Amino acid sequence: MDMIETVAPAIRSMPNEGVDLDQVVEERRRILVVEDEPDTVFLLKQILRIAGFNVLSAYNGNEALKKVAEHKPDAVLLDIMMPEMDGWQTLKYLRQMTHAPVVVVSALAEKEAVVEGLQRGVDDYITKPFYNAEVVARVESVLRRANRPQEISRLVFPEISLAIDLLSQSVNLGGKEIQLTPKEFGLLTALAKHAPAIASYSAIGNAIWGEDNPDVRKRTKYLVYLLRRKLDLLTKGRELIVNVGRYGYRLQTEA
Repeated sequence: MDMIETVAPAIRSMPNEGVDLDQVVEERRRILVVEDEPDTVFLLKQILRIAGFNVLSAYNGNEALKKVAEHKPDAVLLDIMMPEMDGWQTLKYLRQMTHAPVVVVSALAEKEAVVEGLQRGVDDYITKPFYNAEVVARVESVLRRANRPQEISRLVFPEISLAIDLLSQSVNLGGKEIQLTPKEFGLLTALAKHAPAIASYSAIGNAIWGEDNPDVRKRTKYLVYLLRRKLDLLTKGRELIVNVGRYGYRLQTEA
């Protein structure tokens, strides 16, 4: 009696669980749940937390990519039928960013859907309604097979068509490669890792020059000017780097 259909009604009467990762234990593996249905998100998070995982969630594909860049999950549970960016599109971008195993959790139970998922490169496929123990067993199984720390190799922002390859230090904006100096690449990476939040002058200075002082901030401002000139050639006047008062800069990652 632990299928999702029998548990979900009781969930609706429970209080809001609070902020993601509110009970983080550092040595636990981290799981990202990507699902647009709040009841299902709540249930999966409870199942996985009880099983000993740290859990965070995203309600759409764009939010999922931001969470992957920020938190580097060890595995991802991914719904397929989501608005704006569906699960297959999200999977494509996830595969560009991380080697973390991806388990589809979907109401699409037809054999054709399962086969398509496996052909697209998912590590496992769970159909709804599911058993709690099945979710835990399949997550533990893909983690055993992966058995390696997850490192982010790419930062992808589909809404502005920006992809940053951290290994090759290459940048693609709107389908075109941009040639950046190492310092310009460091600046763009620092902004991207903080996006959509603000990257402070202190964070940028320490990321690029290893220090923060008035002289470094002057160099940062000039570096922003140089980077903006290169980006503006492809964005047709749309500003991607926004100055935020005296605090720092923010990468505009929304269309």
